[in-house]
Amino acid sequence: MSKDCTIQDVFHRFYSSFESTHDISPAQRKSAYHIMNCKTGAFGVNVSVCEDCGCISVHYNSCRDRCCPMCQEFPKEKWVDARREDILDAPYFHVVFTVPEELNPIIYSNQKFLYAALYHAASDTLSELAADSKYLGTDIGYICILHTWGSTMNFHPHIHAIVLGGGLDAKNHWKDNGKEFFLPIKVISKTFRGKYMAELKQLWENDRLEFHGSAAPYKNY
Repeated sequence: MSKDCTIQDVFHRFYSSFESTHDISPAQRKSAYHIMNCKTGAFGVNVSVCEDCGCISVHYNSCRDRCCPMCQEFPKEKWVDARREDILDAPYFHVVFTVPEELNPIIYSNQKFLYAALYHAASDTLSELAADSKYLGTDIGYICILHTWGSTMNFHPHIHAIVLGGGLDAKNHWKDNGKEFFLPIKVISKTFRGKYMAELKQLWENDRLEFHGSAAPYKNY
């Protein structure tokens, strides 16, 4: 394929054979259909007519699927611009939370519960440690964003957190640790691991987990 091919081109060429050899969920199949048909006319068209010259322009409707790169660029830019309006004149940090790849099969089989658990563990870790007077002693702000893929498009669930490196203490005074240090990385890692595994264990004890495909061997552990 040419270097300037699109994701849509890739789906048109390879999705049919991929679907025939892989277990595709209904949600994945729906998104694939949307991506392959976005802005092709399959979802209808809009026609614009110039009042001055009568020139007619036809615009194909987008699919509006959140997984489609063709129609989500503008909403993404709008979101980024809106977040820029929220930025304070203060230090910010990028914190990434991930899990061992051995858990990937279980997470894939239980995406709703275990993606939520990622958010819970990440946000609770940040809030709890930042509030501890040993480290910062403030109520901080942050944005957590889930990514489910790695750099090679492999399944790799992880959380990116944009973290305000300071906040207001109990007396409403601003406090931060400067631009070079947020919180001890080993403490963050240990706390996150404990919280995530605790929620995973609770889900298992409550019989809320399913074990499909490559997760099946873990069922009787």
